[in-house]
Amino acid sequence: MEIATLAPLLIVVLFGALAAGLWVGFALIAVGLVAMLAAAPAPASLVFATKVWGGLSVWDLTALPMFIWMGEILVRSRLSSDMFSGLAPFTARLPGRLLHVNVLGCALFAAVSGSSAATTATIGRMSLPELKARGYDDRMAIGTLAGSGTFGFLIPPSIILIVYGAATEQSIARLFLAGVLPGLMLAGLFAGYIMLWSTLNRSLMPAAEPPVDRREALGAAARLLPVVGLIVAVIGSIYLGIASPTEAAVIGVTGALILAAATGALSWAGLFDSLRAATITTCMIAFILAGASFLTVAMGYTGIPRELARAIGEMGLSPYALLAMLTVFFIVMGMFLDGISIVVLTVSIILPMVVAAGIDPIWFGIFLVLVVEMSQITPPVGFNLFVIQTITGRDIFAVARYAAPFFLLLVLAVAILSLFPEIALWLPGTMLSR
Repeated sequence: MEIATLAPLLIVVLFGALAAGLWVGFALIAVGLVAMLAAAPAPASLVFATKVWGGLSVWDLTALPMFIWMGEILVRSRLSSDMFSGLAPFTARLPGRLLHVNVLGCALFAAVSGSSAATTATIGRMSLPELKARGYDDRMAIGTLAGSGTFGFLIPPSIILIVYGAATEQSIARLFLAGVLPGLMLAGLFAGYIMLWSTLNRSLMPAAEPPVDRREALGAAARLLPVVGLIVAVIGSIYLGIASPTEAAVIGVTGALILAAATGALSWAGLFDSLRAATITTCMIAFILAGASFLTVAMGYTGIPRELARAIGEMGLSPYALLAMLTVFFIVMGMFLDGISIVVLTVSIILPMVVAAGIDPIWFGIFLVLVVEMSQITPPVGFNLFVIQTITGRDIFAVARYAAPFFLLLVLAVAILSLFPEIALWLPGTMLSR
């Protein structure tokens, strides 16, 4: 079958399977099967068995269930409430005051959970009722949460960076370190916008709360020490070369269990519930990776990736023009697919042309995650929007409107990262220089 006929057919099969409610992993397998039957001389069953086993038997993926479990343990602990009470005294004097707790809380929780949805749900359940009770503008409270919840994709230990590293055979340790400074930059952009908005909209801000004395502030800071210590242990062990990402994940789980036990926040029932939730999430991702592995080789038989790369190469795009085109492409994809599905479905096709354009694959991983973060707050399939809709009961398109300024800030972050790639590459470079 000719490519001009086969490519539209595969697109119809993919979106038809997704519209019918088929799980993403199985939808990818269905597309791969159609591609194999239409264009491949090799037996589909043999290729399927070989590629699925090869795609899942990657050592780096062993970090995935451990980091997921660490996040599930901490979701069930008192970490989120401790973070709110610990951060509140330090934001009281900033323009925007407690609105910064969403940004800082999501940044801290992202550094120990690795999940965007878990970060949004955990911080949202804690912060939104507090902000509403204290008279903060609902639109800004929800918008800051929607935007900041995306930190779970970027700030290590990021689940999606593990998936990208395994799919592209890039160093997960370097990807983790590459995500640190862009994550801090993004948090700084969000905090700056909150300060600007609150200065221009003083009438929408509640009255200032009484000042907190020094002793109370120090007590609040002490509540942050456990989570900060866990972050330092996980990321620091990777940076210093003491542990691989998989070993760092074990350190993280051990630390999370110790914290939960020390605070009495995790019962035996809660422990088994965290294991069950982590298993379900890991299996979901494994199905997607299995389907993507099969689809990747099937697409290779069709020649579509090769023709696509050739067509884009003949357009003579500069690296900046290529990145702009890919940004639009991923935003559109994000309207229909979740972030992990976008990565595993597209990276094998796009990465060769990206490398050919002289773009560093580690840097491209951070760029890709930033763009996929946009999809988390883009309707109709923005996962962060669904989470906040569940928490607040607001219409999903209203939540998307509240999140729109933070979507634009993500676009700005992509532009800054494109102009100054060392923001992502400097930290992993210092690890290698040692």
